[in-house]
Amino acid sequence: MKTDVILGLQWGDEGKGKIVDVLAKDYGVVARFQGGPNAGHSLEFEDKKVVLHSIPSGIFRDNTINIIGNGVVLDPVIFYQECQALEKMDIPVKERLMISRKTHLILPTHKIIDRASEQSKGASKIGSTLKGIGPTYMDKTGRNGLRVGDILTKDFRQRFEALKEKHRIFLKQFDYVYDINESEREWLEATDYIKQFNIVDSEYVINNIMLKGNTGVLAEGAQGSLLDIDFGSYPFVTSSTTICAGACTGLGIAPTQIGNVYGIFKAYCTRVGSGPFPTELNDQTGEELRRIGHEFGATTGRSRRTGWLDLVALKYAVMINGVNRLIMMKADVLDTFDTIRVATSYICDGEATDRVPYDINARIEPVYREFRGWKRDLTGIRREDELPVEFMDYLRFIEKETGVPVAIISVGPDREQTIVR
Repeated sequence: MKTDVILGLQWGDEGKGKIVDVLAKDYGVVARFQGGPNAGHSLEFEDKKVVLHSIPSGIFRDNTINIIGNGVVLDPVIFYQECQALEKMDIPVKERLMISRKTHLILPTHKIIDRASEQSKGASKIGSTLKGIGPTYMDKTGRNGLRVGDILTKDFRQRFEALKEKHRIFLKQFDYVYDINESEREWLEATDYIKQFNIVDSEYVINNIMLKGNTGVLAEGAQGSLLDIDFGSYPFVTSSTTICAGACTGLGIAPTQIGNVYGIFKAYCTRVGSGPFPTELNDQTGEELRRIGHEFGATTGRSRRTGWLDLVALKYAVMINGVNRLIMMKADVLDTFDTIRVATSYICDGEATDRVPYDINARIEPVYREFRGWKRDLTGIRREDELPVEFMDYLRFIEKETGVPVAIISVGPDREQTIVR
């Protein structure tokens, strides 16, 4: 049995948490393969709302193994707080969760470096969540990092002090005042808490599960494809591989073992932080999308930028991920609009194109196609045959343009507000 992958096709915040929770009942294993606590996967069910930052979204399902893979970077303090909140909900986190030995740790000094670096950039800042994720991945590729497996070694404290000293020397280049005494104490206590979990060689665990074929594995991505370190709007990207290929390197599975690739997208677009956004709406329509869609970051609380659906970017994300199942989120947010627009191509520096440009500073004018709004509340609909004709016209156009079927439609935040086609 192969590993299916679920990931975002836009700039993150597509609603991956809800869909992983919905699909998890069909999988025995849910594994996070990249990113860190900058992720905010929101789930709503049984009148509860929970935001997960590091823990896979299958944690609420009985008999589901959840794995934090080697491609993830883990903040022990945030992880501890997240686990405590789940345990108060009577979720047996320690029984349902495994952590890869090779998962890299975010140190308190990583977060200080993140803040100092972002401050030094001034107006050209990336828009980092300041969680220390970028600096942690820098240490990983620079072969300086600490990993979860190191917590169990006799000289862990010496390794920690050595890396902290490297960071202290690095920080001298910045005019930045900091104090880590309190955060360091909390961090070390949280690493002791991690020792209570099942720390495993996750690549062996996942491959053995696939070999036995008794249950399916679902790989859960964080952020979105357009934030990928290689194929996103560089340098306004995250620090990890957010596309399907990241599931291979972030979990230790072969490309031949990838099964279905579920690509999640909103019925419109949003983006947090800096970077290009061709269909962005800086007007009343954009404000309405933000208000109706509650477009504020689950992790940061920051207002999200909003705009119409961008098919040029969506088709690009479908291509580089090999998506064969689309999932449309927040269709209900468009319920009240008279007219809905979709960008089908660009005028880029005066020339027509259907490709995402290399130059993030290019002057892009979207070419739109307009659709009549359905003007009907979708939130109570549970069957495809009850969906308005106008909505189906919009959906079928997206399917035709991308060449991929929309397998699931979300019409609200609750797990029950989901139409599986």
